[in-house]
Amino acid sequence: MRVGVLTGGRDCPGLNAVVRAVVRKGVQVHGHEFVGFRDGWRGPLEGETVPLDIRAVRGTLPRGGTILGSSRTDPLAREDGPRRIHDTLAELGVEGLIAIGGRDTLGTAARLADEHGVPVVGVPKTIDNDLPGTDRTVGFDTAVGVAVEAIDRLHTTAESHKRVLVVEVMGGEAGWIAVHSGLAGGANVILVPEQPFDVDRVCGWVTSRFQATYSPIVVVADGAVPKEGEAALGRTPAGTPGQVRLSGVGEWLAREIEHRTGKEARTTVLGHLQRGGSPSPADRWLATRFGLHAIDAVHERDFGTMVALRGTDVVRVPLREATGRPRTVDPALYEEIGVFFG
Repeated sequence: MRVGVLTGGRDCPGLNAVVRAVVRKGVQVHGHEFVGFRDGWRGPLEGETVPLDIRAVRGTLPRGGTILGSSRTDPLAREDGPRRIHDTLAELGVEGLIAIGGRDTLGTAARLADEHGVPVVGVPKTIDNDLPGTDRTVGFDTAVGVAVEAIDRLHTTAESHKRVLVVEVMGGEAGWIAVHSGLAGGANVILVPEQPFDVDRVCGWVTSRFQATYSPIVVVADGAVPKEGEAALGRTPAGTPGQVRLSGVGEWLAREIEHRTGKEARTTVLGHLQRGGSPSPADRWLATRFGLHAIDAVHERDFGTMVALRGTDVVRVPLREATGRPRTVDPALYEEIGVFFG
């Protein structure tokens, strides 16, 4: 059997570990051959491939990024997209395809499988950890680790200068990175997209922290917004229609805190630092398990499915489960950690 592999959407640590596990087990256990598609869905759309064998994946377990390249190409945006993908797979003799991606990449995979009969299996990755159907996604643990290390370092400089430090992390529609890194890093305020925040209340927590002779750390997800009536935050268009680039909430919030409390405030935007570098041990472990189970699903021709983590078990769920509403932070969990605010 000849199997294609692609990595789509934004990059994250652990992608190469998935590819490595797919190829190692696919070759050594099932006897399959592999072809790598370049730059996400652009690869099968335009016939762009790279060799993919055991030699190609050797030494890639700790390597960040993706050896296959990535893009946010949407083949469904082209009328002839599904046909071109079918033609590419047929020309290359590819009988099964593994798509490693987030909501957009796997949403496309689900439609290609359900509506156009493309033989595809999905692997969930995103630092935002917001994919429904799985408890954890590849890349999330590393992103949290990067954020926690930054928060730990910022505590000392905040104390030295008696400043408020606002740390902006990624999050989009879900505040999982903010919640996990903020709690683990000892932040005094954590703001998430799921809960519009009151600036006056945030300033109250900041003032309370200074009264206890400590300098506060505020962790805010880049998708967080103030309650209705507050100033609108900047959202700049991204490259693809319908996409928005989130930015500005950290700087805006620091200015508001400084203006309302009289305390000096500074912002650190972690941005793409959360996506880069070597994957954590937990992400290497998860990515490897996902890869092993994904190639088994292809071998059994169980297409239209996605591998997912449920508790400690890796299971298969319908790919369409990755296309629903994002998995967001439970209000009860956010209320639970609120004891540490202020």
